[in-house]
Amino acid sequence: MKTLKLIGPITQILTMDHLPLKGALKDEQLEILENAGILIEGGKILEVGNFESLKAKAKTLGAELIELIGDHLAVPGFVDCHTHICFGGSRARDFAMRNSGKTYLEIADSGGGIWDTVTQTRILSLDELTEKTIQNANRHLAQGVTTIEVKSGYGLSVEEELKMLRAINKANDSTSADLIPTCLAAHMKPRDFTGSNSEYLDEISEQLFLILKYEKLTNRIDAFVERSAFSPEEIKPYFQKAKDSGFDLTVHADQFNPGGSEIAILFGANSADHLEASTEKEISLLANSEVIAVALPGASLGLGCAFTPARKILDRGGALAIASDWNPGSAPMGDLLSQASILATFEKLSTAEVLAGITFRAAAALGLEDRGRLKAGSLSDFCLFPTSDFQEILYHQGTMKPVQVWKKGEKILDKRF
Repeated sequence: MKTLKLIGPITQILTMDHLPLKGALKDEQLEILENAGILIEGGKILEVGNFESLKAKAKTLGAELIELIGDHLAVPGFVDCHTHICFGGSRARDFAMRNSGKTYLEIADSGGGIWDTVTQTRILSLDELTEKTIQNANRHLAQGVTTIEVKSGYGLSVEEELKMLRAINKANDSTSADLIPTCLAAHMKPRDFTGSNSEYLDEISEQLFLILKYEKLTNRIDAFVERSAFSPEEIKPYFQKAKDSGFDLTVHADQFNPGGSEIAILFGANSADHLEASTEKEISLLANSEVIAVALPGASLGLGCAFTPARKILDRGGALAIASDWNPGSAPMGDLLSQASILATFEKLSTAEVLAGITFRAAAALGLEDRGRLKAGSLSDFCLFPTSDFQEILYHQGTMKPVQVWKKGEKILDKRF
């Protein structure tokens, strides 16, 4: 099989190139190539440009021509920088109770909440958990999401967190999507741990971190900084140990109460995720930092709460990514494009801002610079939509799906026929 391939002609290519990491964006800033092609070699893009010119070059190089018929729009493969797709069981009962007016505490007291998922996840074997993660990743991949961050956090013991992270890494070997594992052992103090919050965090950091490094299971540590989980003061020593051990950091921040985003800034985290409860103070602090703000509209839809103040973050000059938060409790939808489209409607985001939020800005939240833009040297991860107009994607609010998905130079989905 030839490693050199030319895909085209493509009616429009949104390269997402030459756009800044931070701040508001207008659609007029988008680089749109018409009657274009993508020349790839293996897993990397060699060139993006005029199709006829690339066709002549491809012929001299002996490249395989993959000729498209009809209108197509190309965008970079989507990056979902916050998911919990490694889990067991269902929380449909929680969802029904929440819609009937029950509070978070009432649901938890009746046996629901995060602890319910912990119980159901612990029951699964490593192989069962791996298979469930593969299934979820492949569903995301079929919707154009080529890079997926996946958190642990439903094990909540050294042994069970290791099982989850091993499952995520095994799943990564069996799906075409790139899975980026993150350790969220600091999701909440487990109910079967008899000590304090600080004692639990000490145990995790002292026993788990070394194994994570030794087995190369993850280089990312997350924590839920919230009144129902861990306070800013409790999490500081934990994050300091993680940082001293060389881990990258991310934070579940300001979901119900502010405080977590300041911790993210203090420790130089890659991202602060949620932010539904961020006030003007937190918005300004984030905008003046290098921390990526990550909006999770799926959680707002699942919980019926306010959206992340995305418009204010962008207008203040902040960097905004958008992720699905796909999880069995608060965000079961797991459809990144639909959620991003809905967020755009309520927060008045431009198409450029939304697409940036699920491509190169989301990649930056994961510390990845090799994807999210269609340009020479980037990974050849891209999606083809059946349209000649980029504005159609958000207009259909997620119901228009890609007809082709390419990952590292291989076509892994083709719905044209």
